[in-house]
Amino acid sequence: MSSPFFMKKKENPKFAKKGKNTAVLKRKADGDSGGKSKLRAKKPNSKHNEEISSDSETESPVVPRKRHSKEEIDYEETPQEKKLRLAKLYLEQLKEEEEDKAEEDSFETDLIAGRLQEDVLEQKGKLQRLIAKDLIPPDASEIRVLRGHKLPITCLVISSDDKFIFSAAKDCSIIKWDVETGKKLHIIPGGRKGTEDRHVGHTAHILCMAISSDGKYLATGDVNKLIMIWEAETCKHLYKFTGHKGPVSGLSFRKGTHDLYSASHDRSIKVWNVDENAYVETLFGHQDAITGLDSLSRECCVTAGGRDRSVRVWKIAEESQLVFHGHEGSIDCIQLINEEHMITGADDGSVSLWSVNKKKPLCTVKQAHGRHGDAGLEQPHWVASVAALQNSDTVASGSHNSQVQLWKCGQNYRGLQPLFSVPVSGFINSLKFSSSGQFLVAGVGQEHRLGRWWRLKEAKNGIYVIPLKRKPPNPEEAKMTE
Repeated sequence: MSSPFFMKKKENPKFAKKGKNTAVLKRKADGDSGGKSKLRAKKPNSKHNEEISSDSETESPVVPRKRHSKEEIDYEETPQEKKLRLAKLYLEQLKEEEEDKAEEDSFETDLIAGRLQEDVLEQKGKLQRLIAKDLIPPDASEIRVLRGHKLPITCLVISSDDKFIFSAAKDCSIIKWDVETGKKLHIIPGGRKGTEDRHVGHTAHILCMAISSDGKYLATGDVNKLIMIWEAETCKHLYKFTGHKGPVSGLSFRKGTHDLYSASHDRSIKVWNVDENAYVETLFGHQDAITGLDSLSRECCVTAGGRDRSVRVWKIAEESQLVFHGHEGSIDCIQLINEEHMITGADDGSVSLWSVNKKKPLCTVKQAHGRHGDAGLEQPHWVASVAALQNSDTVASGSHNSQVQLWKCGQNYRGLQPLFSVPVSGFINSLKFSSSGQFLVAGVGQEHRLGRWWRLKEAKNGIYVIPLKRKPPNPEEAKMTE
């Protein structure tokens, strides 16, 4: 006989109704997915179904059923499937990391490769940065003038970091300037003739100077055949080199070293080791007073031979020389553009570009600074100084026609085109570009650095800091580049 309890439960309409509603809700929640879910929904008497059919389910029947469905899916994932899924995720993560790393490495490699390529081109003398086309003349108000020397400035140099200018003059003094502020940082006063034994410094006109590429040493040469070595940072006197038998007219440190090359009116080239305070050797070849000297990183230097009208390339290690001819007058100044090209200026008014591989100039501009004098008696303005922005297509020349002329070198240095001129009154005895190419410095005086046969009374002795302005970027060109 069946228990009344079970009979009552079976006939209880409340439970029957509730079970029916639960089945409907289950179908709505599971989208009538059938199978196992439907079978469970048909068992209203199970304890599991009674707990799910709580008051919370009545308030929100759909959301708990969805959560339950996800839990069932997670629960049904086998350990092997989970391992496979995690392994795939890990492999994808590794792949993404490797791709990112490869992009970074590729970018760094491209940078290094580009830098190495530039270094190789620089060593070969084939690096030519094309910046001349973007230069525009500065306004007169933008040119700064530094005054401190009492007599004409004869020479100057700029530190490789572009922070300092060192200048020297016929008053035998040396001044260190701060480029940013224009203030004098150090002054080494000149001494009077006859005080050489007790005066620390020069007692005769200083004709040339050079600074090492690391900014450690400053070298200066004077009419009294002396070379002075200074600590560039403090302007403390270190050494005195003697040996030349004539005025010292050219100085240059080999780039990256403390080897010093000197030239003199005695027609010789001397090599010194400044670290060791030592003389190394002497080279001969010019037939007249040497008027200028320059060098870069190779173990060689170039010189201008004045009235022997020759330019010479000296191979120091081989103790040999190459001889070049081209100017019709005395060659008074010379500067290397890169390891294989140079620019010279002469008193016949011409400016020439040279290659160390050709005995004749690649190009020459005659009367580069015009002419002066009475009709029928005109003479060209002689070129007193030249400068080159290293490894670029931009050079400059100075004369006494109150103009600094900037030039654009043609492709492979086979031409010179005038860019613009900057008004500067006086003899432009020295010109130097900053390493960054942001400015050009001119040392100006009332007289030529080597003589007093002509004096420009209206001129003032000073150092002109000329900014090299660039054209503003053209929006259309920028879009095309993008």
